[in-house]
Amino acid sequence: MGTTGDTLAAGDEAMTEAAFRTGDYTAAERTFQELLTRARADGDRALEAAVLDRQAMLMHFRALEGDLAEADSDGEEALFQQALEIRRNLGDPAGTAASLFGVGLVHQVLRQDWTAAMPYYWEALELAEKHGDLLLRSEVHRHVGFYYAMSDLQSDKALEHLRISHELRVELGDPRWIPGGTVALGIAELADGRREQGLAHVREAVAQAREAGLSASRTGWMAQFLEKAEAGQSTP
Repeated sequence: MGTTGDTLAAGDEAMTEAAFRTGDYTAAERTFQELLTRARADGDRALEAAVLDRQAMLMHFRALEGDLAEADSDGEEALFQQALEIRRNLGDPAGTAASLFGVGLVHQVLRQDWTAAMPYYWEALELAEKHGDLLLRSEVHRHVGFYYAMSDLQSDKALEHLRISHELRVELGDPRWIPGGTVALGIAELADGRREQGLAHVREAVAQAREAGLSASRTGWMAQFLEKAEAGQSTP
């Protein structure tokens, strides 16, 4: 990759580090804004779409740390939709999958509207399986798994997708992403009546989160869930 690609990767790393450990998005915001200015000056539509998508994801990570009811869902969706339109026009299937997933996140997570989210997730899943990287595929499978666990209530399908998501994160090898996959799988197993297997995965997730140095909020909710699950309360 060239200099622009390296800079985009650096912005991604800064955003991930902020989301999982530090909570400081300053470096990521600055990097993405500089890249957006460069992309528009150069007429680089692919880079523009990539940055818009990441600015939307940065908004999403910030929203997760606060009150979802106060999140700017319209602003976040607008950025994802702008990126999606450009990527469709460019014929970029991997990028299209990522932006479809982003729009789905807005509907599902911020607006609690599974009906609106799922068409975006289904299309994202089809494209991601053919063209997406490990992380995107993991993320889409994760949220399809959540759909079967929380909305459609098919625990076997939830487990299937969450297992795939977890395996993809392990293959990716980034310790910041792995605990979330492990704990989601454990929660799904508990919901499916697989108590010992589920508890083992939740315990593993807490250990992974601590070893990876994840933020107190990310590690804390897993530890609290584990305590409740061990006491026979398995609701996240």
